Amino acid sequence: MNHKLKTVLFKTLTLLPNKVDDYFYHKIQSSFDKMTLEDRLKSVESTYLRLSKVLNKLNIDLKDKTIFEFGSGWFPAMPYFFKYKFEAKEVSTYDINKHFKKETVLKLNNLFCKRYGFSVIPSLSSKYRLPNGIEYFPDHNIITNDFPEIDVVFSRYVLSHMNENDVDVLHQKMKRELKKDTLVIHFISPSDLRQHNDSSLSPQDFLKYSKEEWNKIHTKYDYHNRLRLPQFLEIFKKYDYEIIHLDYESLNQETKKYDLFKKVKLHEDYKKYSDEELTAGNIFLILKV
Repeated sequence: MNHKLKTVLFKTLTLLPNKVDDYFYHKIQSSFDKMTLEDRLKSVESTYLRLSKVLNKLNIDLKDKTIFEFGSGWFPAMPYFFKYKFEAKEVSTYDINKHFKKETVLKLNNLFCKRYGFSVIPSLSSKYRLPNGIEYFPDHNIITNDFPEIDVVFSRYVLSHMNENDVDVLHQKMKRELKKDTLVIHFISPSDLRQHNDSSLSPQDFLKYSKEEWNKIHTKYDYHNRLRLPQFLEIFKKYDYEIIHLDYESLNQETKKYDLFKKVKLHEDYKKYSDEELTAGNIFLILKV
């Protein structure tokens, strides 16, 4: 879908009453999303493999650890990898929205069992039929609620969808409330989401707008801050996190995406950053409190 048409559609949804707008949003997502459950699981598997490789290199073992995931998304794939592959003791996944559906979780249980050979037994006490050791907490704001006793905080492509100030407040809060040496693992995709549906756009197209202009374009359904890698690092360093791992991808010159990026007329706010800093994507960080 053309990004302009999608923006108009999302802005129309925001005019609807609460609950009604979410209902139609889910219907629209279901209609346009062509990814199968197998596709989604394979995508999350790539995150697991990338994380596993680095944890092994750093000699970090998550066995019997308690995991706190925020940004549950549409289905609990990563918690399954934590429970069955990493052998975590407990995985709690939190989201400000409510997206999980029992029928989807039951399909995932069977798919995960067949694909990876684990016996995934749904708990009868779980509303969503999640297995024992995995709990789902929707309608939960991590900014305004206390953290439980945990060993690891994990997010997968969530930080860029948070208000810039909330990203800062969250890391200040974690530094204050979490025990020393707690691990904080972030996967971050700081690119313009509109280009996922419109290949004519640069992944950095939104860097041409002022704050005021950008706030008029996006909605709660496609909200995306525009923090660049140096800005994320500045927040982490501000609260004295130890960065024990960092890797990312930058655009290669002489590629179509790089050509699109160079055509973007950067707003003054972003001219102080290098091309590498502006295009750094698929960021993977492990922090220590």
